[in-house]
Amino acid sequence: MNDARPRARVVSRRRVYAGKVLELYVDDVIEPGEVRARREVVRHAGSVATLAVDDQQRVLLVRQYRYALDDEIWELPAGRIDGDEAPEAGARRELEEEAGVQAGQVEPIAFFHTTPGFCDERMFIFRATRLTLGPARPEPDERIELRWFTPDEVDRLISTGEVHEGKTLVALLLEQARRRSG
Repeated sequence: MNDARPRARVVSRRRVYAGKVLELYVDDVIEPGEVRARREVVRHAGSVATLAVDDQQRVLLVRQYRYALDDEIWELPAGRIDGDEAPEAGARRELEEEAGVQAGQVEPIAFFHTTPGFCDERMFIFRATRLTLGPARPEPDERIELRWFTPDEVDRLISTGEVHEGKTLVALLLEQARRRSG
């Protein structure tokens, strides 16, 4: 397939930082329409998240400290895609590592770019069912609290703003819509 969309031309590129999670570049570009610009771009391998739903229609959220926010937040079990790992495999791995949950069935429910104004991160969200519980294996720097939320509790978390993290809101709102449509 021939992709005829106009693309930016990179005049110069400088890697400013390379870390465990991301790389930061400063690019001088000529964008479509001959717009000259300097763009700071975070390059990221991509992320996965899993909405685990048990037989009672409860959803699993994890609460952990996030340094960038200097706060503990409720969110889906999630993490980076490792190397050439397929998104579904990464979602299964993260669910098992963070929560000790194995999924008998996994289906994709969303794909989006997290912050396209400055970052190329791709987020894949999966819905997991037919769950088996086991021991979690969090990373040494992770302190994770697990909790299962009923549909009514999820509604309250959303309406009160207690859940305010993007991927989790997307997944919970999609689950609400699924539940309401039968």
